Amino acid sequence: MNQDNNNMMKSHRSDSQDTIDLIDILIQLKNGKFTIIAFVIIAVIIAGIYVFTVKEKWTSNAIVTYPDSGQIASYTNAMGVLYSQTGNAPNTFDVQQRFFGRFNSAISALAEQLDNQQVPETLSITSANKDQAIPLRISYTAYSAADAQKTLTTYIQQINKRVVTELNDDLQTSIDSTLGELKESLANKEKIAQEKKDERLQVLNQALLTAEQSNVKTPIVQQAESLSEDTLFVLGSTALSSMIKNEATRPLPLDDSYFNTRQLLLSVTALKTVTPTTYSLRYVMKPDLQIRGSGPKKVISLILGALLGLIVGSTVVLTRNKIKNYKA
Repeated sequence: MNQDNNNMMKSHRSDSQDTIDLIDILIQLKNGKFTIIAFVIIAVIIAGIYVFTVKEKWTSNAIVTYPDSGQIASYTNAMGVLYSQTGNAPNTFDVQQRFFGRFNSAISALAEQLDNQQVPETLSITSANKDQAIPLRISYTAYSAADAQKTLTTYIQQINKRVVTELNDDLQTSIDSTLGELKESLANKEKIAQEKKDERLQVLNQALLTAEQSNVKTPIVQQAESLSEDTLFVLGSTALSSMIKNEATRPLPLDDSYFNTRQLLLSVTALKTVTPTTYSLRYVMKPDLQIRGSGPKKVISLILGALLGLIVGSTVVLTRNKIKNYKA
């Protein structure tokens, strides 16, 4: 029984001591209220300066994806003509990937370059959908909504123009190279055909000379198909003379491969006048005009500043009083 009473008395004294300490703290804070108020005012002023000094930022967003098949139709058709002989012509999706992949690489390089400038600019490229690499969300941050939208539009247009110019130049280079190869191939085929014709005329002329020397004017055999070059003179000088005249005026003996090559040459030549592709992307969403900035919240910043000043001021008052009591 006595033990319980002792415990109750100790507990009561402990509670009383805690109450006294809390009251003492409140009294100290009350006595130092001017110091606390001064810290609160200073903190609010600093927060106000921050709020009204830091510029509000605005972000414009655009979403882009592969160009439509119609946007790259001329390029796709041109590649089909160029690779028609090999059968390795890229399909529409291959061309879409080529254009958009080049755009993605170029815009990413630009973002890195802008970030490394002496005065950095914020251009970011992310996936519009978490589970898919395409389409892309391209964002640009500036100090006004109009500037953000205008600058983002300009950067996208600049990269698009650079990409399509590079790929169209590559295409023209391929066209010129193919034209050169086809012309050379035709020239070689014509040269070979001319050599065959000249050789045939030479054989016939030699046979005519032999026939004249042998005084053979009329054919002395019935079947000329079985004759060799050395025995053609048996056809007689009259027949050989007619054959030489006909052979001299005949077109070159060109095969189907020559005419196929010539047809391809005409098709590739026509590509020189094809309208170049002008799009390496398609907008899912054009650069938007943001209606809300992303700067510091004024009211919240001022409230947090006041709370911080209150905490710091109270800490200073209590610490100062504790030091005084310790010295005393």
